[in-house]
Amino acid sequence: MSKQRRIGQFSVSGIGLGGMPFSLGGDRLTHHEQGIATVHAALDAGITLIDTADIYAPAWDQMGHNERIVAEGIRTWTGDASNVVVATKGGITRHEGNTWGRDSSPDYLRAAAHRSRDRLGVERIDLYYLHRPDRTRLYADAIEVLAGLRADGVISEIGISNANVEEVRIALDVLGEGGLAAVQNEFSPKFNHTSYPELLFCGERGIAFVPWSPLGGVGGGHDVGDRFPVLAEVADAHGVSPQVVTLAWELSLGDHVVPIPGASRPASITDSAKALDLELTPEELERISATLLQR
Repeated sequence: MSKQRRIGQFSVSGIGLGGMPFSLGGDRLTHHEQGIATVHAALDAGITLIDTADIYAPAWDQMGHNERIVAEGIRTWTGDASNVVVATKGGITRHEGNTWGRDSSPDYLRAAAHRSRDRLGVERIDLYYLHRPDRTRLYADAIEVLAGLRADGVISEIGISNANVEEVRIALDVLGEGGLAAVQNEFSPKFNHTSYPELLFCGERGIAFVPWSPLGGVGGGHDVGDRFPVLAEVADAHGVSPQVVTLAWELSLGDHVVPIPGASRPASITDSAKALDLELTPEELERISATLLQR
């Protein structure tokens, strides 16, 4: 199993870091220094993909909180960060009173992408996702906006998140084959019945499939071995955590799969990175798939 995966023009580690826990989760909010330390730990472990979004913030008036932590973490790391790829997202809104919404209008998406680029301190965003479909607008129109941002040099690669197969098809119709770099959907042992078809579809078309919450979500990954005993049993056989087995299994589902486990502590992402070196047997993988995949 290759440790490297392709996302458009980029080669990235098979496991990425999901930055959301630095900034969301109520009492679980990570303080600034620990967020930086977690980014450093991910980079130390060989992770070269970091995922963030403009809405990852403790409150509506702190948009960009997570992007700033990610940018500072990369900037202050003592290693060579030239091959680190940062993905961010736009299209979800937060307003006073902490109300949430969606806006994929051209003016909003363009402004959001420029703000994200400024917070990340880059000339061009590596990978920019439409975060969620805006049901008040045509999906193709939102993809056209992202195509314009790429043509203008604001972003390098285009992704879509929380998208079904039909929406992936629409994106391909607009962008052409090879124009869509990644689809980021929820996928985990507890949630894959509506995302496994997208995983397969992306594999057929050379599109990276990026599972978010691959261990089961914020606070849900710690007991994945209790909820799914097959993972604990395989983990015991290899002397690793059930979380590592979960990620290794997901990596086995296709060379285009790039899980991004969230982490708020250095120890968590250091453990997750061990999945890159874990070789499960075909029998173990088939047993896990037979138990977990909700086909």
